[in-house]
Amino acid sequence: MIVQDLFPKDLFAGKTVFITGGGSGINLGVARNFAALGAQIAICGRTLDRLETAAVELRALNAHTGGRVLPVVADVRDSVALDLALERTRSELGAIDVLVAGAAGNFLCPAEELSPNGFRSVIEIDLMGGFHASRAAFAQLKQTRGCIIFISAGQAFVPQAYQLHVGAAKAGIDNMMKNLALEWGRHGIRANSIVPGPIADTEGMKRLSTPEADAANKRVIPLRRYGAVDDIGQAAVFLASPLAAYVTGTVLSVDGGLNLIGSALWNQHVETMPLRKKS
Repeated sequence: MIVQDLFPKDLFAGKTVFITGGGSGINLGVARNFAALGAQIAICGRTLDRLETAAVELRALNAHTGGRVLPVVADVRDSVALDLALERTRSELGAIDVLVAGAAGNFLCPAEELSPNGFRSVIEIDLMGGFHASRAAFAQLKQTRGCIIFISAGQAFVPQAYQLHVGAAKAGIDNMMKNLALEWGRHGIRANSIVPGPIADTEGMKRLSTPEADAANKRVIPLRRYGAVDDIGQAAVFLASPLAAYVTGTVLSVDGGLNLIGSALWNQHVETMPLRKKS
């Protein structure tokens, strides 16, 4: 079912959504769902070509409300660059109503071989990037009484082999989200996290699974399937909509029930995969 069948097509008309890591994957899927409901979209990433390609698709989706799409280049590790990206968004699209902090990094590495640089890289992209985006967006979100949606991961609360760096970063994100919900609620700002499960046809699944493993994976997921990027996009739309006006400080798992079975399957499967070590 497509998002326009679930919500009014102009639900986010006149609203501005800023998405880090928005040029591809799950985050682009989130952008598509907001655009289909009329939002103005700013997609932020490090590669202008990728952002511009994504922007063409998004403009076709929100054309029915005259929404604009703005590609803005910034590395989330650079707080000054993010400040400038948010200011440009305010200037060209208006103050943001929704911040989606989705930029992330991941690779497989045993803990004893994980270098300080490798650990720091994921912490800086995921956790520091989420902090930089939130801090830079605060004044605009206070003005609009908007919301923040963090894209987290199951590693935050289910330990997985060779994912020490990711687990630490995502656990920090979920705790930061709750602190922001607590502190910024008085300004009308809501903060929540979405935890995606395995999402088909994404770069993450291509790197972290194999076609041979997919059938076995699906057999143990309670809903017996991988998710789609629209499953995450529709969850984000819900959290930003009036239907979730009293929802804040919540970690929403959109994973087909995967978190219920622990990480034993992953830990067994990952032993058969080539590891990409980070120096």
